[in-house]
Amino acid sequence: MSYQGFRIGSVLVDPPIVLAPLAGTSCAPFRLLCRRAGAGLVVSEMISATGLRHGNRKTAALLENWPQEQPVAMQFFGSDPDELALAAQTGARVGAAIIDFNLGCPVPKVRKSGAGAALLVQPDKAVAAVRAMADATSVPVTAKLRAGYNEVDAAFFELAERLVEAGAQALTLHARTAAQGFRGEADWRLIRRLKEMVPVPVIGNGDVRSGASAVRMLEETGCDGVMIGRAALGNPFIFAEAVAALGGRARRAPTAKEKAAAALCHAQMLCLLMGEERAVREMRAQVAWYVRGWHSAAAIRREAQEARTLGELAEILLTGAGAAELTPGGPGAEGS
Repeated sequence: MSYQGFRIGSVLVDPPIVLAPLAGTSCAPFRLLCRRAGAGLVVSEMISATGLRHGNRKTAALLENWPQEQPVAMQFFGSDPDELALAAQTGARVGAAIIDFNLGCPVPKVRKSGAGAALLVQPDKAVAAVRAMADATSVPVTAKLRAGYNEVDAAFFELAERLVEAGAQALTLHARTAAQGFRGEADWRLIRRLKEMVPVPVIGNGDVRSGASAVRMLEETGCDGVMIGRAALGNPFIFAEAVAALGGRARRAPTAKEKAAAALCHAQMLCLLMGEERAVREMRAQVAWYVRGWHSAAAIRREAQEARTLGELAEILLTGAGAAELTPGGPGAEGS
């Protein structure tokens, strides 16, 4: 079977594989790595509409995007329609091809502010927010939501239909409830049901950990696109794997040296974005993802915590990769 791209408004998403918004990771450099690997659309970290209105510099920095990563969606959260309308306009002005609204974040701090998953049980506020964003800009507005707050019920599907009526031109469903967080299995049957109910593209999210599972989600749910989240951490190669699987091909796993090279490319682009000292600090958490499964991964993570320069980080990664590939049959070995 051949899998085609799809459109959100005038924006073509091809291939139909999307990078999820990943807090602390989905910055412009990482998004660009994923686009180069094959992602058809990449999404920013979640951005606070309230933070933007108050001129918070850290919040504003999340708007950074590069022409090479387009199309890029910017995801905003909040509950005040006026703030969200302003955020949508700001995102469009700085280059977002799509404006996404978060209705599913289960983090307590976000929920307590009345945003994210809290809006699943305040449908009128959720609908008003999407309408305000859609009215504020000509850029397509989309929404990402969970399959209910504590449990799945008919109200969730009713809300989805109302969001489309309010102007959402696509919906992304993480097929778990907010109460589940990332526990248990995502119920892909809910994605199929949503796809059958709404006239706009539906992107499925939850438990896509490989190229094969991306294809399986498309086949089982009929969704238009697949969003990959946690499986992409330290592994932009998963998008190349997914693209190969869409074409009925297999792709070998990346070697440890290839992962080290990707991590260093990530680090170098962060240096351009924020300077070497801060970039190396930011990369410490990312290194932990890139070296998963390597021989002596724990030692590499500890050494990375002490790195102060890009050169030191490069030596740690390349030495670790070399050791991983020399470990007979170990993770990260050539051809593994």
